[in-house]
Amino acid sequence: MEKIILKAYAIKHKMSMFQVVKLVKSGKVKSETIEEEGKKTIYIFDESTMSISDKPEEKKGEKEENSKSLLQRVSQLEKEIVLLKKEIEVLKKQL
Repeated sequence: MEKIILKAYAIKHKMSMFQVVKLVKSGKVKSETIEEEGKKTIYIFDESTMSISDKPEEKKGEKEENSKSLLQRVSQLEKEIVLLKKEIEVLKKQL
């Protein structure tokens, strides 16, 4: 287990610093705050097995759900288009 600063952790894991701060505040990553020369510095304990890999899987699941709901909406709109075309034909015959 290695101690690295917040910025180095973000670079190493190709994340934004904001995301790393969120992970630290939520407690998903072990960290330690040390005051050095009047500044508070956050050190993160870098572990090889972390729960960060769970996050992309959630995004994939959300994308699949969104694509399914989009497909349902598209099929619903296609059915509505067919009904509207039939109504237009009926109205044209009445004229």
